[in-house]
Amino acid sequence: MSRKILFVLAVTLMLVVLSACQSTAPNVAEVPAGKAFANGETIYFTHTEVSDKDVSDLLTKMMKSPVIFVPALAQAPDSILSNVYVFKNGIAGSGPLKYQADVFENTPDDAGYSPLRRITFVSWKNESQAKELKSAADIQGLVTQGAVSLEKSGVVVNMPFLTWKGGKR
Repeated sequence: MSRKILFVLAVTLMLVVLSACQSTAPNVAEVPAGKAFANGETIYFTHTEVSDKDVSDLLTKMMKSPVIFVPALAQAPDSILSNVYVFKNGIAGSGPLKYQADVFENTPDDAGYSPLRRITFVSWKNESQAKELKSAADIQGLVTQGAVSLEKSGVVVNMPFLTWKGGKR
C-alpha cells in the first residue's frame, strides 16, 4: 500500500514540475480602450500620455486608468501630429466632453498615421442639425458648408490604435 502512495505522490510531483516548465502565453497587460471613429469605421484606441494637466486629470477619471501628464508633448512639431476631433456640443455620447465619440484622422494603414494627436475641437453652429460623424472627411465637408467650426488646441495626446478596419494589436 505504501508503494502505491509513493508512486502516486511521485507522479503528482512530476506533473507539477512538468506543468511549471511548460511555455506560457506572453505577458499581457490590460489597458482601457476608448471607442471612436476613423474613415467611417469604429476603432478602439487608448490614451497613454497628454501634454495638459487638466486633460490628464479628465482622461484619467474617464478611463479609470492613469493618463500620464507629459508637458513636453506640446512641443511636438506639426509634421508628426494627426488630428483627433473632439466635440464640444451636438449629440450626447461617449466623448470626453460628453458629446459624440471622437473622430480620428489616419489609421495605421493610412499614410501620415501618427499616434500623437492634436486635439481639435468641433462645434456645431446649430446643435439641432447635429448628427453622428464618423470621418475626418465628413467633418471637413461640414466645415466647408459652414455647419461646424474647428478650434485647434495646443494639447497633444498619445493615442495609439488598438483596433481598426483590417488590423489590430
